[in-house]
Amino acid sequence: MADLQSLLTVRAIKALDKNSADTFASVLLIRRTTAKTAKNGNPFLTVELGDKTGSFSVNIWGDTPAFEMVSALKDGTALRIEAKLDYYNDRLAPRLLQATAISVEQLQDSAVLANLIETAPEDPELLWLEFQEHIAAIQHPELRATVQAVFDDIGDTFRVAPAAVSMHHAYRHGLLEHTCHMARVARALFPIYPEINADLALAGILVHDTGKVVEYQGDLITTRSRRGILQGHVVLGYQLVRKAGIVTKLNSDLLERLEHIVLSHQGELEWGAAVIAATPEAVFVAKIDDLDAKMGMVQRLLRNAGDEPTDEFSERHFGLNAQLLLTKPAL
Repeated sequence: MADLQSLLTVRAIKALDKNSADTFASVLLIRRTTAKTAKNGNPFLTVELGDKTGSFSVNIWGDTPAFEMVSALKDGTALRIEAKLDYYNDRLAPRLLQATAISVEQLQDSAVLANLIETAPEDPELLWLEFQEHIAAIQHPELRATVQAVFDDIGDTFRVAPAAVSMHHAYRHGLLEHTCHMARVARALFPIYPEINADLALAGILVHDTGKVVEYQGDLITTRSRRGILQGHVVLGYQLVRKAGIVTKLNSDLLERLEHIVLSHQGELEWGAAVIAATPEAVFVAKIDDLDAKMGMVQRLLRNAGDEPTDEFSERHFGLNAQLLLTKPAL
């Protein structure tokens, strides 16, 4: 990949002078392409492009050379673009001048590829060691064996999987990071809530999102698999846990309670839960899951903004239902 220094990240593009009308070059991933029709009847595409530092959208009109080419590309394709800096309603909306698709093979071992794939900010090897310690902390032998059996089956995939397509911890190793964060929170809170069975709650946290290793697929960009669309990670995780619990001969009451944590952890039926949390441990896990998901969104927005944000507020985040104030408190 030649001329790497001239290829700007999304963060660098957003830092350009808004009034400069500069042209720039970048290599970005197609995250989503939406076919639309203008008021005059002309077709166009709205294409969300991004890297690990952020994203923006460009419109590609039907009478331009790039229209047919981009129309045929799948989400997750890398695109080298040249564009003119422009804003619409104070939102970055560059005017595309040229676009060329780039294969994964062309990107291999390049700095560009490393920039495209967002990874967890924490060391994944240390996170995995921590994860093993959380499993070991479960005192109940059959519960611990059940959790271990799940990860003996899916551990290699779990270690690198994202926690979402776009909402929270949506990057490589994100699922491992999210689960470790939840385990840290839970173990800090156990002394405050003695009504919670710590072994059952910790086991539930460790397995609650395991269905996502089946729900999601893709190397450069995450999409939902056939089983993910038809069944969803809640049901897929329930299946993994039930299979492991039967093998380890976990007693029926504990297995049912552990399954219930998985089935209810999304919190609300409209958010994807199969049932509403109805045990102390399930309520506990669902609330911690929601907390870490929301804080994961906050952390990512702050990381993408950098130490000296160019904007005071982020764009509205769907998961937070708000724009996030990016500047630090004046102490």
